Amino acid sequence: MQTIAFNPSFDRYNTLSDAECEERIRAARAKLGKKAVLLCHHYQRADVYQHADLTGDSLKLSRLAAQAESDYIVFCGVHFMAEVADIMSKPNQIAILPDLAAGCSMADMANLAKVTRAWRELGEVLGEDPANQVTPVTYINSAADLKAFCGERGGIVCTSSNARTIAEWAFARRPKVLFFPDQHLGRWTGHQLGMPLIDMVVWDPDLEYGGLTPEQIKNAKILLWKGHCSVHQMFQKSHIDAFRAKHPEGIVIAHPECNFEVCAASDHVGSTEHIVKTIKEAPKGTRWLVGTELNLVERLAREVAPDDKIVQFMATTICMCSTMQRIDPQHLAWTLENLVEGKVVNRISVPAHEAELARLALDRMLAVS
Repeated sequence: MQTIAFNPSFDRYNTLSDAECEERIRAARAKLGKKAVLLCHHYQRADVYQHADLTGDSLKLSRLAAQAESDYIVFCGVHFMAEVADIMSKPNQIAILPDLAAGCSMADMANLAKVTRAWRELGEVLGEDPANQVTPVTYINSAADLKAFCGERGGIVCTSSNARTIAEWAFARRPKVLFFPDQHLGRWTGHQLGMPLIDMVVWDPDLEYGGLTPEQIKNAKILLWKGHCSVHQMFQKSHIDAFRAKHPEGIVIAHPECNFEVCAASDHVGSTEHIVKTIKEAPKGTRWLVGTELNLVERLAREVAPDDKIVQFMATTICMCSTMQRIDPQHLAWTLENLVEGKVVNRISVPAHEAELARLALDRMLAVS
């Protein structure tokens, strides 16, 4: 099996129509059979999502990657998801990301150099090894080397599904948590534990000591990395206020990557899996305002329309996960047809030592959740 990261032959796929790609994708999948499994995140675009074997949010897909039996795991998502698939899958399996440009702006807001510097500065302020007082918790929306950082220091990974459970686990071991890269999920999680906002401070990685005083660091229970999701930051409390004024009977549900004011004003807050489950199980004829990625909201609206449920996107402007949008029918057709020819394009392979430490943190998460 030949493995290549880039193939100039992709250029000719750019001229293919979506309909042509769909036909070629189906033909390639028929030839590959069970040798390849397609995993798709809920935020994936519809013309790719339709081909998925398995779908879900980050936690579900982490588990599915660990259970996959196919030789190839084709991950229609973003880079960190494919890394998790490589880490959690068997040694003989190959994880593939159809377009290497499919990244995550949130994940990019925390890198190993900045987190390592923050850890060192915490030790300077606390006067001892920070591992004695601080548990590093990384959101799954992060690079593999940050998961390894947590694994090596007794830390853990969390998802939006299990963040509260993970935080309880962390506080049972040490009095402080360094939570990265999404400040909003960390803040909402602390709020769920009954923690006042004053006990949660934002660590700005571009400032010395996070822009905090020694007293703020010593008094804080959660140190929130200054990071966010570019999609979920678009939702505002004013969107909810306008919806409630027009539809007082309506129900609001938001993802915990939204800012605190949006979460606090919502009737329900939860992961993409929670959002889907809650709306699908709701009574017929209900109306919903949903604060999460557009592809998911539109798909969900179509699925529940037969029950006279109305699902409305929260923002007044279009905002979708632009990097995940890069996985298009053209890239998927190119990836699968190369596999048919015995070529692996865009393999995601985490270095062995890094993968071992990252798996420690992921295994802790799966055991706790």
